[in-house]
Amino acid sequence: MRFRALAAMLVVLAASSAALPVTAAVSPAVRPAYPVQIDGRTADRYPEGIAWDPTRHAFLIGSLATGRISSVGRDGVPHPFGVAPGVSTFGLHVDAVRNRVLVTYADIGNGERTSEATLYKQSGVAIYNLRSGRLERKVDLNTPRLNPAGGRHGVNDLAIDAVGNAYVTDPASDAIYRITPSGAASVLVRDERLQSDTIGPNGIVWNPAGYLLTVRYDTGTLFRISSRGELSTTGLTSALVGGDGLALTRDGRLIAITNKLGAAGIEQATVLTSRDNYRTAQVRSVEPWPVSGPTTAAITPYGVYVLSGRIDVLLGGGSSDQFTIRRLV
Repeated sequence: MRFRALAAMLVVLAASSAALPVTAAVSPAVRPAYPVQIDGRTADRYPEGIAWDPTRHAFLIGSLATGRISSVGRDGVPHPFGVAPGVSTFGLHVDAVRNRVLVTYADIGNGERTSEATLYKQSGVAIYNLRSGRLERKVDLNTPRLNPAGGRHGVNDLAIDAVGNAYVTDPASDAIYRITPSGAASVLVRDERLQSDTIGPNGIVWNPAGYLLTVRYDTGTLFRISSRGELSTTGLTSALVGGDGLALTRDGRLIAITNKLGAAGIEQATVLTSRDNYRTAQVRSVEPWPVSGPTTAAITPYGVYVLSGRIDVLLGGGSSDQFTIRRLV
C-alpha cells in the first residue's frame, strides 16, 4: 500500500509539473532588443528632439510643425503624449525619479502657428506629468528680468542634474538658464563667447561629476560650465561644427551629433572621451550618418539612438511626414 501510495503521489507530482508553464521553470524572458532602425510617419512632422521613456519603454519626440509630443515604440507608430506648449518643441528630458517630462518650446519660424507676436519671443520650458502626460507648468524664459536687453530668444535643449535643476540653452542668445525643481528661473551664465549671429549654444548635458557640457553650433566649440556658471573651453583636436545634440553615456562617453542644417557641418556621430573631466577631449570614433538631417540622440538600454526628423526637407522647401530613429552601432 505504501509503495502504491508513493507511486500515485509521484504520478500526481509529475503531472502537476508538466502542467506548469515553461516560464515557471526558467528565468524570466529577456525583453527583445530594439531594431537597428525605426522608420515612422507622423502628422505632427519634423521632430527635432528625442528622449527615452523607461516607464513606457518607448521614445518621446517633439514637433517643429505643431509642437505636440508623441510616444514612439519599436513599431514606429506615434501615439499622443502631451499637448503643444508652444509653436514648436525641441529638446526633451524624462525625469522618471520626479515623474515628469521637461520640454523646451519656442517659435523660430517653422511652426504652423508662427506669428509676429511669438517669433523669436516665445521661449520656455514645459513640464508634464510623466504618468498622465498632463501639462503641469510652463516656465517663461523670455522675461524682462531674465533678458533685460531684449533681443531674439528661442530655447533649444536642456539637461537635468541629480537634484532636479534644469539647464537650458538658447541658441539665439548668449545665456544658459537654470530652473529649480520648484520652477524658479535664473540666468546661470551670460557670456559673449556663447553669442552667435546664426545658431549659438545648442546641445547640453549634465555630467555627474558636477558640470555641464554644451556645444556652440556655428563654431563647433565645446564649453564646460561649472555649477556656479564658470565657463571654459574644452580643448578639442577638431571643432564640432554643426554640433546639435549631445548625449552622455554611463561610462562617460560624449556623443555629439553634427549636421549641416544651419552650418558647414558634416552629418555624423562623434564619440569623445576625456581623462581630465572634459577640460580636454579626444575623439574615439566617428560614424558618418546614413540618414540625412540627424539632430540629437537618446541613451536607451539597447544603445544610443539618433533621430532624423527630415528637418532638412523642411528647410529645403519640401514637405515630409517621415522620421527615422537609428541606433549608433
